[in-house]
Amino acid sequence: MLNDENVVVDLPKLVLASGSPRRAEILNSVGWDFEKAIPDVDESIVPGESPEDYVQRLAVEKAQAVSSSYRDRLVLAADTTVVIEGQIIGKPVDLADARRMIAMLAGNWHAVLTGVSVSRNGSTNVGMQSTRVKFASMSDAEIDFLVEQGDPLDKAGGYAVQAQAALFIEGIEGDYWNVVGLPISLVYRLVADVNK
Repeated sequence: MLNDENVVVDLPKLVLASGSPRRAEILNSVGWDFEKAIPDVDESIVPGESPEDYVQRLAVEKAQAVSSSYRDRLVLAADTTVVIEGQIIGKPVDLADARRMIAMLAGNWHAVLTGVSVSRNGSTNVGMQSTRVKFASMSDAEIDFLVEQGDPLDKAGGYAVQAQAALFIEGIEGDYWNVVGLPISLVYRLVADVNK
């Protein structure tokens, strides 16, 4: 039987520098208290920037943009992108773009990269999680279904692993929560390090 005196897991209140409902849901699911503050950051790719550097840079910029308004508070920020054959695939601009993305992913493995940054008073820790995802081969009708029913426009790669896309995903290698939008175990480690 567990005794409350032995509980040593510390989940300090966070400021989530994100408007993502999925990141909020993940924090809620593990009982992490937080408030939201949406950063205003240019998400353009710097020429020559690797996907790994891109997601970590954006995570740091988002955390720092919010941290200046929340002195002495732990600010959590993240940025997720999908990469296939070395190419960054962001969020689709419209349904035609989403259809193009899903057609690229169908029948192939791709990587989901999330940069995570935890900042307080100018001190910032950053890390990255990479997960491989395999889509089944898909017919044009299945691609149309996913684009029309999967609400793709605010999602990296145009899909949500926990929704309709689950019908077409054959394999995941690595952290499932990273594909949803926030690698919560990495968040826990980074927060513990900053909060020493």
